[in-house]
Amino acid sequence: MTSQALYDKLLELRLPAFREALREQQDNPQYTELSFEERLSLLVDQECTRRRENRVRRCIQAAGFPMQAALEELDLSPARGLERRTVLELGQCNWIVSHYNLIILGPTGGGKTFLACAFGTAAARAGFTVRYLRTSRLLHSLSLSHQDGSFTTLLRSLAKTSLLILDDWMRDALTLQNAQDLLEVLDDRFGHSSTLIASQVPVADWHLRIPDPTLADATLDRIVHNAQRLQLQGESQRKLRSNRSMPNT
Repeated sequence: MTSQALYDKLLELRLPAFREALREQQDNPQYTELSFEERLSLLVDQECTRRRENRVRRCIQAAGFPMQAALEELDLSPARGLERRTVLELGQCNWIVSHYNLIILGPTGGGKTFLACAFGTAAARAGFTVRYLRTSRLLHSLSLSHQDGSFTTLLRSLAKTSLLILDDWMRDALTLQNAQDLLEVLDDRFGHSSTLIASQVPVADWHLRIPDPTLADATLDRIVHNAQRLQLQGESQRKLRSNRSMPNT
């Protein structure tokens, strides 16, 4: 078999990284010093690495993050109220393995969305499926799904997601139907997957914002009791960035 025929076969087998690495080995005489098994191992490693990177990239794209964020980019100064050890431990994603929840609280502009996306990116890198949604948009999608008959399908899709991120939680007033829909989502996920809540509303106020006390009890029971909380502090990050970008006069 000629080299070109071999390259074509590798493409047919969907081994593009293997193919590229093989071409590199053939063009670099240093590889001749390695045994057949060593060279083959390098080729397989290259293909596995490429596939892993592609999976992570697809997962991040599917998550729908509103911004690029990573834990290594976080400001962990004492003024933010974040402990480095806690953030690094959560970044290992063991809480997702155990199906626990995470609640991020803080003032408007305090960096809750960035932190939520950073944890979501860490989860995607660890091989978990992730989905980011603003709570208002989730409620809108659930409302539309009642009308077109896709409510059960949407619930099933949300239940299969390893980490569901709900941003701007309890920011807007809920109708009774909204509260019932949220409970359906959380009930399907409880004990099977993890939910990350980002909110500027203190947990103590959540119960009063749900129109039915029974629904409120059930909703909080599925979020709060097995959740770790992070409380962000300090000035608005948007304000600080705006001040830094303004020209001196």
